[in-house]
Parts: sequence; C-alpha cells; structure tokens
Amino acid sequence: MEFGIGTGTLVLVILIAMFLWSAIKILPEYERGVVFFLGRFQSVKGPGIVLLIPGVQKMVRVSLRTVTMDVPPQEVITRDNVSVRVNAVVYFRVVGPDKAIIAVESFLYATSQLAQTTLRSVCGQAELDELLAERDKINKNIQEILDRQTDPWGIKVGLVEVKAIDLPEEMKRAMAKQAEAEREKRAKIIHAEGEMLASEKIYAAANILSRNPVSLQLRYLQTLTEIAAEKNSTILFPLPMDLIKPFLSAINLKKED
Repeated sequence: MEFGIGTGTLVLVILIAMFLWSAIKILPEYERGVVFFLGRFQSVKGPGIVLLIPGVQKMVRVSLRTVTMDVPPQEVITRDNVSVRVNAVVYFRVVGPDKAIIAVESFLYATSQLAQTTLRSVCGQAELDELLAERDKINKNIQEILDRQTDPWGIKVGLVEVKAIDLPEEMKRAMAKQAEAEREKRAKIIHAEGEMLASEKIYAAANILSRNPVSLQLRYLQTLTEIAAEKNSTILFPLPMDLIKPFLSAINLKKED
C-alpha cells in the first residue's frame, strides 16, 4: 500500500513539473513572444516570465536584435550593357513581432529573396561609372526600397552596403588602359602649364633687363661665375659688344686724332 502511494505521488509530481514547464516561459530582454489562443492571435508578451495555458495557448519566440544578412553575388547587366557580379550586406531588425509571424511565413527568407531582387533591379538601372563612383547613392536606394516593402512584415531595414563589384577581365584591362591614359594626359597638361608659366617669367625678366644694359652685363658676368664654378677645363663664351664698345670708341678717337 505504501508502495502504491509513493508511486502515485511521484507521478503527480512529474505531472505538475511538466505542467509548470509548459506553462512558464522566460523571455530575455531581446525577445518577444507572440501568443496565440486556440489558433487566434492574442497578444505580444515579454520580456520576463510569461504564463501560458498548456494545450490552449501557444507562443512563438521572435528576436528583436539586428540581423546581418549576406546577399549572395548577383549577376547584373548595367544600363550600359556591362555584365558584373554584385554582392551586398543588409542590416535589419523586427519592430513588429506579430506582423513578422502572421503576415509572412518566414520573414528571414522573404527578406533575403527581396534583397536579391532589389539589388539586381537597382544596379541594373545604373551605368557602370555610376555604380562604381556613387555607391552611397546605390546603397540608399536599395535601403529605401527594402524598408518600404518589408514594412507590412514588421521589418525595419536600417542599412544596406554593397560589398564588392566584380568586373570581367577585359573590362578591368580596358579600365586600366583608360586610367593610364588619363594619368599621361594630366602629366602633359601639368608640363605644358609649367612651360607656359616659365616662359611668362622669362619674358618678364627679359623686359626688365632690356630697360638697363648694365643689368644685362651684370647677369652675363654672374653666368660666367657660375660656369667657372663647375671646374671645366675649357670655357667658350661669346663676348657682348656692349662690353667692348667703349674700348672700340676710344681706339677710333685716337685714330682720328
């Protein structure tokens, strides 16, 4: 008789423990529970302790933390008919737990598929130069479209970043040649501008020196000094007529006398 009472008590304790295990749920701060009563949506509960009636109420857990979703590389043909592979990363979180469970079967899968199609659509409407140079604009367009279309699912898309744009090899070679030609063009322009500036300075210096012959002679003597400092064995230089003109005049006067 005592054995039977002990067994019944043990069974009762087990049943009570199972009931409490099914009835009491603990949700952390970053989770919410979507509670259904006989299949109908009842409320969103949490965080903390949530009491449920086993067999009558059912709860689905939903995380409110930001989800980082990697968008696989997508084949895209740009508006100027260039084939590229583009991948991106999407940051989103659930702001409406009830909508995320009721409005869509799997909000993670649905958001992933929508991100892939939106990435192809937005990148396909842009030219290659725009895709490479205006990435912030592309990111913003994708983010706005995703956020607008996932709003009925209780999803908030906070950020979209295009990670990489893979170009065909022939396109890479063509862009490298274009960049090299652009650098050569800039170098020639800088050289031409330097030549023009130097010629203007030389022209201005020549005008200043031409106003006073003595200045020209001093500049000539300075040049001779610079040549002599180079320790050349032989130096050939022209003799300006301005330097010997006074001597020639004196000789002519003596001859006339």
